[in-house]
Parts: sequence; C-alpha cells; structure tokens
Amino acid sequence: MAEFTLELNDDQKQVRDWLHGFAAEVIRPAASEWDEREETPWPVIQEAAKVGIYSLDFYAQQFFDPTGLGIPMAMEELFWGDAGIALSIVGTGLAAVGVLANGTEEQIGTWIPQMYGDAADVKVAAFCSSEPDAGSDVASMRTRAVYDEAKDEWVLNGTKTWATNGGIANVHVIVAVVDPELGSKGHASFIVPPATPGLSQGQKFKKHGIRASHTAEVVLEDVRVPGHCLLGGKEKLDERLARARERARSGGERVKNAAMATFEASRPAVGAMAVGTARAAYEVALDYAKTRTQFGRPIIDNQGVAFQLADMRTQIDAARLLVWRASWMASAGKPFTAAEGSMSKLYASETAKSVTAQAVQILGGNGFTREYPVERMHRDAAIYTIFEGTSEIQRLVIARTLSGMPIR
Repeated sequence: MAEFTLELNDDQKQVRDWLHGFAAEVIRPAASEWDEREETPWPVIQEAAKVGIYSLDFYAQQFFDPTGLGIPMAMEELFWGDAGIALSIVGTGLAAVGVLANGTEEQIGTWIPQMYGDAADVKVAAFCSSEPDAGSDVASMRTRAVYDEAKDEWVLNGTKTWATNGGIANVHVIVAVVDPELGSKGHASFIVPPATPGLSQGQKFKKHGIRASHTAEVVLEDVRVPGHCLLGGKEKLDERLARARERARSGGERVKNAAMATFEASRPAVGAMAVGTARAAYEVALDYAKTRTQFGRPIIDNQGVAFQLADMRTQIDAARLLVWRASWMASAGKPFTAAEGSMSKLYASETAKSVTAQAVQILGGNGFTREYPVERMHRDAAIYTIFEGTSEIQRLVIARTLSGMPIR
C-alpha cells in the first residue's frame, strides 16, 4: 500500500505536464467554438485518441496508480482546459467504471475496449441511471429488466435521462429494476451492445453549461440483450437479491445497489474536475487583477480584490486535498467511514461555483461577456453541485454516515 503523500513522483509530474500541454494547446483554443455549437467535439476527442489520452490503456494506468492520484490529477488538468470538452473526453469513463465496479473479468475485457474504439474509429459509451422521476431518488426508478428464461435474454423497457453520450454511444450501460419490492436494492446493471434494436435517443438537452458534452434521454422499448450482458452474471445477482430479501425481513444491514457502487467510485474524480475548473477561473482572475488598472494602479492593490483571490486559492487547495485524500483512501482499500468521497465532491463542487462567481466579479463587466472565459467557466461550474449526486445528497450521505441515523 502506497503511503499518503502530497508530492507527485517524477512519472506523475511528467504525465501532469503532458496533460496540461494538451489542455493548453488543443482543448482551450477549441473551447469557445464547441460551447457555442453545443455539439460533441469529435475532432478534439480524436486528437486525444491519437496522442493516447482517450484510450483504455491511459485510463487503466491512471486508475491503477498505487497512490490513487492518477485519475484526479488527470481530471484536474483536462478540466482546467475546458469542462465541456473534457467531459466529452472522459464521459466514457463513467460507463467504464460501471463495468469495472459490477462486471466480471470477461465482461471487463469484452466491453470496455469497445467503449473507446481506436484513434482511427473513435467510440464513446454512456452510463444511464437517472430517470425523469428518479434522479437523487434512485428507489423510484421505473426502467424494468425482465428475464426471459427460455431465451436467456433480459428485456429492458423504460426511459433514462441526463445521460452523457446517451443515444450516440457505441455501448450503453443501463441500470434497471429487476425486483421492484426491494427498492434501490433490487437494481442491476446491463450492457446494451451496439446497434441493439429498441434503444433510441430521446430529447437532446440544451444546457446552461458543459455544452460541448452531449446529454440526452435514452429510450428503451423491448430492448433484448443476451444473459451474459447482465453485469456480474445471474448467479451473483440471485445471491445478492436473496441476501437483500433476507436483510429486509430481518432489518439487517443495507446493501449497496449497482448505481451507487459506480457513483461512490467516481465522486472524488468529479471533485477533481471541479478543482480544475476553479483553478482555471482563479488563474484568469489573478492575471487580470495584476494587469487591469483603475485609479492609477492595478486592482490587485486593493484589499477587496486581493483578499478575494487569497480566499479563492485557499479554497482550491483545500478542495484538492480532500479529493486526494479520498482518492488515496479508495486506492488503499480504506473504507469511507466519514463519507470522505462525498466530502471531497461536496466541497470541491461548491468551491468551483464560488470561485468562478468571484472570478466573474473581479473581471467586472468583462467577466460578464463571452470575450473572457470566466463567463463560460461559471456556467460550467454549476453542474458539479448537481450531477452524480447533488450537494444536498452529499450532505445527506455525510450526515447519515456520521450519525448512523436515517436522516431525511
């Protein structure tokens, strides 16, 4: 087990600098255009694939970094470039984590490569959990998966929403209800292979921020997938459901569902994304404050501005530390006894909203225009307190973990 450290090793620094260079030279120059177009930036994703950033190998190397810092370091640098484009590059990772968290070795080896494709033929994947009436309230999920024993197939029906890459993905990972009586414990995850009949894209959302990332509904109408597309396999599912029923009868310990297993693994990474956006806005505001003059002197000479920047930098560093701690704990196999993963996501996402808002304020009228990137960064930052568990849900998770009480 790697010891916790705040110092990146030489290999990590080299990767960080490489990612920063790509973010500065490829992502940032394209950010405004793709934000305006509100389309998936396929040319940028392809460039990322050509240099090896958009690939299974790269994410595997970062995921298995023994210090746990590979993924958050990568997320921070890419999202420093631009949140919308970066999410288009890393969005497939959530579906991959869903397979890693719940799938067998054979499923991992079969499906994750198909999620990325290669530099000559780039693919993306989608993780589909939220529904029109079931976002934070996962127990209200209605998408059903019914087993057809005669054909060894699962039949999926329902509508998913807020799906990154939904409908345009090569591979979709769908969370569905297999036992309605068990609530959120009666869920399972399924692979829907490419070109499966019955899966279609519903509404594509026009969003406030991260507009270069494709977000849409996914409609499932009698979608039939082979039995081997149930992540983890039916034997494991039957055992888990049996335990859940027994615990429900006896009032025993709670069982995590498939979607929550994915979100718990990804929350520190989302925190790192927020840190990247916050850092980008802070750097723009700092440079602006040093060069913008009013009343014959740079505005950073005024305490009102300088103290804001001091608070912004302090919040960013504190957020990064929480993210790194949670990432290291997860890598080291240490349990989140105080909901450290949710803490990191909560604080970092709130920091991104606060810091980007302060950056707009420091730039004044210029900050309110699209001529300067802080306006876009502020719009992008709003998503971090919403997706993969709202800030309110993070507080609920933390409070329940600390108190042991069913706080509502």
